[in-house]
Amino acid sequence: MKSVFLAASFLSAAIAGSNSNLQAQQIKNVVLVHGAFADGSGWKALYTALTKQGYNVTIVQNPLTSLEDDVAATHLALDRQGGPTILVGHSWGGVVITEAGNHPKVAALVYVAAFQPDKGESGLQWIQTAQPAAENGIQPPDDKGIVYFEKSKYHAGFAADIPKEQAEFMYASQGAFHAKAFATPVTNAAWRNKPSFAVVATEDKAIVPEIQRNMYKRSNTKSVEVKGSHVVFMSQPEKVAAVIIEAAKAVGKK
Repeated sequence: MKSVFLAASFLSAAIAGSNSNLQAQQIKNVVLVHGAFADGSGWKALYTALTKQGYNVTIVQNPLTSLEDDVAATHLALDRQGGPTILVGHSWGGVVITEAGNHPKVAALVYVAAFQPDKGESGLQWIQTAQPAAENGIQPPDDKGIVYFEKSKYHAGFAADIPKEQAEFMYASQGAFHAKAFATPVTNAAWRNKPSFAVVATEDKAIVPEIQRNMYKRSNTKSVEVKGSHVVFMSQPEKVAAVIIEAAKAVGKK
């Protein structure tokens, strides 16, 4: 009887170990949140890199009307995920995932050349902490409260390492970014409670690398530096995908 009990215990432990290993492989959901002066179509190369490796990728189309509206759009995408999810944000999308990342299905956050404010901080505060690059084309809000990136500077100042024609399409397909969103402070910073990873774009002219490094150092976010423009996820999709996959595997092992 004792031997039967020991065998059953061994089998139970083996099954538990197997389930644990399975769980480590189960974080296959990724939700991508775009930033300002862009839309979800910019994620195509990264989407392809991730789906080729078996990840289920969902792309949020931010209305860009307010932080609350963008968080709500992200929550809708998260609600539809079948399990734990890696939440990824680019640029302004970093503010969105910082707030939306408190969703129970979010296992980890990945910031891609993105803002990472704390409670009470806004993206606007952080962009003002360093001298802007000469190529930066972010303009003051117009009479409708919309912020645009100067068209003549868009390629050099936002997307210098992708073809000019691709940058022109990206400019043409961008959403209208409401200035009030940029000035809205975060109320609950998810990176304080969720594992966080980041990509620093070393050639970024929109959010200069100094700002990115300072945010990620402050939060003890595990960051990787990649030579690329603000749209490093378009010019270096495989390298950005590797950081997301690392996050999924690291969280899955816990």
